[in-house]
Amino acid sequence: MRVVALGDSLTAGLGLPADATFPAKLERALREAGRDVEVVNAGVSGDTASRGLARLDWSVPEGTDAVIVELGANDMLMGVDPSVTRKALAEILRRLSERHIPVLLAGMRAAPNLGADYGRAFEAIYSDLAAQTNVLLYPFFLDGVAAETALNQADGLHPTAAGLDVIVARVLPKVEELVRRAREKRQ
Repeated sequence: MRVVALGDSLTAGLGLPADATFPAKLERALREAGRDVEVVNAGVSGDTASRGLARLDWSVPEGTDAVIVELGANDMLMGVDPSVTRKALAEILRRLSERHIPVLLAGMRAAPNLGADYGRAFEAIYSDLAAQTNVLLYPFFLDGVAAETALNQADGLHPTAAGLDVIVARVLPKVEELVRRAREKRQ
């Protein structure tokens, strides 16, 4: 089974060797759990949700069984209007649904310095879209890692290999559910 992780630098593994990225660590965890799953790294550092949409067709090739969508952090860091991010993510989910590919949407939280109104509008994107499209939701990709100095690289934004271990351990049950959905679709 092939799962594509479509994301930004958090997926790509900025500052880490290839075997320490989120997709590589997730694949190892799935295999240790007895799942024969390949996790493809389709992360591009600096990508916004709109840029992820622009490369969706070639980043998620035919033969993909499931997709983890991890986009929006750069939108938030750049202060992109949440309606633009929402529209791009909604279109990604629509197009994957048309292809009958199950999705796990990984949410993101807004930095507090962007203000309460921006934070509410941005953070609602993920839960709203998951509810509207019946995709799986992991509410906050950096849960347990954000603001934990020991689990982040010097920039304070990108997880270390140890930080990714925390992320993988926390997201694994949702990914296993995604794999189950993909297997059911195949039958």
